[in-house]
Amino acid sequence: MNKWIILILAGCMEVAFTFCLGKTKSAVGHERAGWWIGFLVALALSMYLMAKASEKLPIGTVYPVWTGIGAVGAVLVGILFFHEPATFWRIFFIITLIGSIIGLKIVG
Repeated sequence: MNKWIILILAGCMEVAFTFCLGKTKSAVGHERAGWWIGFLVALALSMYLMAKASEKLPIGTVYPVWTGIGAVGAVLVGILFFHEPATFWRIFFIITLIGSIIGLKIVG
């Protein structure tokens, strides 16, 4: 599988574990346990895929891209699912972060 696809999937798993973590705040009982299990599975997959991507890509590229995808995704998950504010400055800095991720891909 393409090294960049693996890295993007690792970032998506970071977003998934962030979503699961957010859901644990309002869940109770078995539902809460399910979200915790989802969190742990997504966390493990994220770490594994990031490690696989780092076998082929420089860690100085892998880690910032992985955290960038996670940061952008976490903000979007917060806005879309947890009713966090979508202020001008939040959106502005998310766009600059996306630009930085693209820049790392171009120069990497």
